[in-house]
Amino acid sequence: MSAYVHGYEPRETERLSDQAGTLVELLHGDTAYPTGARVLEAGCGVGAQTVTLAQRSPQARFTSVDISAESVEEARRRTAAYPNVEVRQGDILALEYEPASFDHLFVCFVLEHLARPAEALRTLMRLVKPGGSVTVIEGDHGSAYFHPDSSAAHEAIRCQVELQRRAGGDSEIGRQVQPLLVAAGLERASVSPRLVYVDPSRPDLADGFTRRTFTAMIEGVREPALAAGLIAPERFDEGVEALLRTTVFCYTFFKGVGYRPAA
Repeated sequence: MSAYVHGYEPRETERLSDQAGTLVELLHGDTAYPTGARVLEAGCGVGAQTVTLAQRSPQARFTSVDISAESVEEARRRTAAYPNVEVRQGDILALEYEPASFDHLFVCFVLEHLARPAEALRTLMRLVKPGGSVTVIEGDHGSAYFHPDSSAAHEAIRCQVELQRRAGGDSEIGRQVQPLLVAAGLERASVSPRLVYVDPSRPDLADGFTRRTFTAMIEGVREPALAAGLIAPERFDEGVEALLRTTVFCYTFFKGVGYRPAA
């Protein structure tokens, strides 16, 4: 797994929580697992998505895994009130479970950080029973556009994209979700775009997504972007300020579902 370009500071934990809370219905309105189903959440991070999964499928059993000890500790704290969740630390590409141990797999905002995402999906798919579902959710920074437009804002966004590329990931992976599901060998792969649209009539989204999720993410890479010589500090700050002034903001997430071939 590549380095997590956003880091593990408390500010990033807060941003992930804001993102999860803002996008619950958009991303998870059609996510539900039946009673007794065993679900592997690969790359649970601080548990921001785990809580939603546990709430929406209270009779399913979730095993949520992340490589970061700090994130696992936070995820355990967040999910302490949910008896249907077990949080474990581990490398999702080297899990010690028997093949077909789980009924379903859920992967959210993880593939963007992996150098070989299709290979990762193939590895994880083996842990799912034949006929079980694999759900993948990813964003795509190339889908961000806004009004008023700003070249400085686009340059600041490109800094985040480039830093993630150098770390071995791909922050524009959303558009690849369907081909990745197919390349992993999943059947009946289907993808639906989930558009976040913000304008002055949606102040909650303006605060929860434009400011506290997306712009906070870009602002969070300021120091590494400057250290890498990707942009001048004044230009980066101009870009962040422009993002905060936007009145219309659009961004697209991609949610894909495929199924492990029946034996």
